[in-house]
Amino acid sequence: MKNKIKSWMDQNQERGIEMLQRFVQCDSVQGNEAEVQRLVEEELHQLEMVVDRFIPGAETIDHDAFCANRTDFSQSPNIVGVWHGSGGGRSLILNGHIDVVPPGNRSDWIDDPYSGVIKDGRLFGRGATDMKGGNTSMLLALRCMKELGITLKGDVIFESVIEEESGGTGTLAAINRGYRADAALIPEPTKMKIFPKQQGSMWFRLTVTGRGAHGGTRYEGVSALEKTMLVLTAIQNLEKKRNEAITDPLYQTIPIPVPINVGKISGGDWPSSVPDQVVIEGRMGVIPGEELEHAKEEMMQVINNVEDAWLAQHPVQIEWFGARWLPGEVAEDHPLVSIISRKYEEITGENVVVEASPWGTDGGLLQEVGQTPSIVFGPGETAVAHFPNEYIEIKQMMLAAEMYVHILMEWCGSNE
Repeated sequence: MKNKIKSWMDQNQERGIEMLQRFVQCDSVQGNEAEVQRLVEEELHQLEMVVDRFIPGAETIDHDAFCANRTDFSQSPNIVGVWHGSGGGRSLILNGHIDVVPPGNRSDWIDDPYSGVIKDGRLFGRGATDMKGGNTSMLLALRCMKELGITLKGDVIFESVIEEESGGTGTLAAINRGYRADAALIPEPTKMKIFPKQQGSMWFRLTVTGRGAHGGTRYEGVSALEKTMLVLTAIQNLEKKRNEAITDPLYQTIPIPVPINVGKISGGDWPSSVPDQVVIEGRMGVIPGEELEHAKEEMMQVINNVEDAWLAQHPVQIEWFGARWLPGEVAEDHPLVSIISRKYEEITGENVVVEASPWGTDGGLLQEVGQTPSIVFGPGETAVAHFPNEYIEIKQMMLAAEMYVHILMEWCGSNE
């Protein structure tokens, strides 16, 4: 069977390339996922799976974990396909998001961001690695089993979800729909490393207030920008303190395991005026196993304790807004981790690398809200995700598909 699976992958590489090209050529940014989901739905129907197409509704929007900046998902359906097993095996969710981030400045791209062009064994385009390549690997694995007549004992639930890039509305909606399993596999771009732990993150907004004055008599005012520099130093010190406390060996190769990133600063309205307000927006990483409220409290304490007479009288306003991702973790000896490790060694002859995720995924929602232990393991690498000229190695995408077949057979139980 191992040889048959390998042979099938070799013979069907072009099919995988064509599938991924069709996916990449769909501009599935937020609010525009309908067309690519139609393609996914067609694939699932061809596989004779039980297909569920649904729009996130009130039960999702009203949920405590909902954090999207929109409530109209009419052009953003979820697509779920269920392959019912014969019974007696463990179930597995295959969860992949179909939404992509915008391409940014198109002049930075060598080819069109949605070209799907192939060069030197790589397929280029927005979403190729994050994470339509991983989704394609999962669909290829399911088709391989179908065509080789492999049947399973446990159920397989394939989820093509929206809004992961904005906090996980699609996965939350699938959980609310009732989809649960004994475990979940998420093919985010890990470069075929296993991530049993995923950090969470939250967006924050800080408003620093000063006192305006003419630039020629700036000593009459209080520069919000100068006070912001004190706040930024406090944030850097907090990041250092939080990360020095992390001793988990899965983070040992990551320079800053759980960063606090300041991504946007705006303030002032005239070059000859003392700025009376500066707004800072950023992302705070949340350590696996840490409650979001604990991370918030640490941030608020540090900001409120900045030693400055002006800020003591005019406290920095702190707001938590927009997207957030729950942290998640499973034990390194979890049975699914063990299966992936063993199958990787059998197929590649190498030992798999086990690390902690440097970013958030929908795994936190699956685990914390859906009570489904989640492992992240997939083709592609984060280094090119969200960047111009994003690509995925076709060879790695096919290796992942081959791996997923073996993982499904052992986890769910094969009837062969």
